[in-house]
Amino acid sequence: MPQGNFFFIIRIMKIGVLSDTHGILLPQVKQFLSSCHQIWHAGDIGSMEVWEELQAFRPLKAVYGNIDGNDIRNVCPQVSCFEAEGLKILMTHIGGYPPKYNAASKLLLQQYEPDIFVCGHSHILKVIYDHERKTLSLNPGAAGTFGFHKAITCLRFDISNKTPQNMEVYHQDRKF
Repeated sequence: MPQGNFFFIIRIMKIGVLSDTHGILLPQVKQFLSSCHQIWHAGDIGSMEVWEELQAFRPLKAVYGNIDGNDIRNVCPQVSCFEAEGLKILMTHIGGYPPKYNAASKLLLQQYEPDIFVCGHSHILKVIYDHERKTLSLNPGAAGTFGFHKAITCLRFDISNKTPQNMEVYHQDRKF
């Protein structure tokens, strides 16, 4: 039996997830995300200024959305598949949710088999575990002030030991 001290390193990565900023990054949203190690933006960024501010703020993974112009489309893909702390992440703007994914998302989910699927577009916050695909589906709602949504929302959570945990929601009633 080995003797001595054993040290276990537990690595925790804090992720911030937002979507549909539509050209506005509110100070309150940025404050909520300030503890995050990485930011994921699920499209409809809305302006290069917001993209540049997020890029300078924290490491950024982002996709473009349907309102984003060529400036954003030149620096962001439509679909992104990447790894974070041993988990496979799939992100696109228009995706749907379990079991109501759109046709394109169904194909992407089948192709990539992600651990986490992130999308935006609906302006409705949803966190749903898809038991059939064994995928956590995240839609952070809308972090901007443009649109029909009644609340400004985004998410942050930890990834530790290949497990998403400690999901937190930023929620602010929107004043019209």
